[in-house]
Amino acid sequence: MARPHAASIVEDAWHRQVDSVLRGRGWQTRIVAHTGYATEDWARVLGRVLLTRRPQRGERADVGATTAELRSAEDERRGWRAFITAPAMNVPVTITLGDKTVHTRTDRSGYIDTKVRGHRLAPGWHEARLTSVDAEDNTAAVMVVGADETFGLISDIDDTVISTSLPRPMIAAWNTFVKSENARHVVPGMATMYRDLLAEHPGAPMVYLSTGAWNTAPTLTRFLRRHGYPPGPLLLTDWGPTNTGWFRSGQDHKRACLHRLANEFPGIRWVLVGDDGQHDPKIYGDFAEQRPGTVAAIAIRELTPSEQVLSHGIPVSLEEFTPARDRHEKEVPVCRAGDGYGLVRLLQLALGQRARES
Repeated sequence: MARPHAASIVEDAWHRQVDSVLRGRGWQTRIVAHTGYATEDWARVLGRVLLTRRPQRGERADVGATTAELRSAEDERRGWRAFITAPAMNVPVTITLGDKTVHTRTDRSGYIDTKVRGHRLAPGWHEARLTSVDAEDNTAAVMVVGADETFGLISDIDDTVISTSLPRPMIAAWNTFVKSENARHVVPGMATMYRDLLAEHPGAPMVYLSTGAWNTAPTLTRFLRRHGYPPGPLLLTDWGPTNTGWFRSGQDHKRACLHRLANEFPGIRWVLVGDDGQHDPKIYGDFAEQRPGTVAAIAIRELTPSEQVLSHGIPVSLEEFTPARDRHEKEVPVCRAGDGYGLVRLLQLALGQRARES
């Protein structure tokens, strides 16, 4: 096995030091549960274990908080607090789902990403119970997809369902670390589009795929629920050092997740939804070429000129500089519009046409 990168060695040493200091001060572990997904044979259960201070006399811990328990409701929604976390490394965790119980441990950043086989659960929504040492039990929602399901939705988040003006550093930092989650803007019509498409395919999976940090998952989940988006797992990433370098590649994360979902659900043809502010058109187009028959359609939300400037500093889409923009559109329909109301009409026409042709 190759020697870990210096970045991960430094980060692990820092985490061990923080762990030792905080446990010495009486801090305990807290389980943060994330939504998972499953087939009828296996389930992918996601979560994280963090260190949190013990409530003082007269104080009450809020299990649903995103950081330390004792915060006001407004402070809990200040994004920067979600990034001030202390991961609990190598902590034993027991997962119970249906008829199956498995034992695992958190990774170097406190994450749980475990497959549970033989759960014997029917398609639909279920709960996995997560338990750990000196932590209050928590439950993670798990979406079991039926073996006969052939349709699914994968959606980007930033500038696709939420207007965030990424990736300009100063604006992104302000939106992520300072602004209240209630001040973030929803992209018009996207929730309606997802609900309409899923209404035609009951039981189809809805997956949210983003380069955002796992720390923001509770905030994003509340935002999506409040604005009427269908529930589904969030596939985010862990910002910071890795075993191979100082920084993670957001594009590589999206590509890896797309191919993993294609392998795990070989019978599903996906509708991929993103925006033209970053790299979604190229990533989705490459995936459609590499996985013939896996993509039913691609929907691209077109940013306005002002959003394009905020996103990457120029008033036109990055696609304008990609000569092979339409190379995949002969096989996979690509719909483009400024919001969900425009996209849903185009998608329904495109999907209906493909259904008639097949």
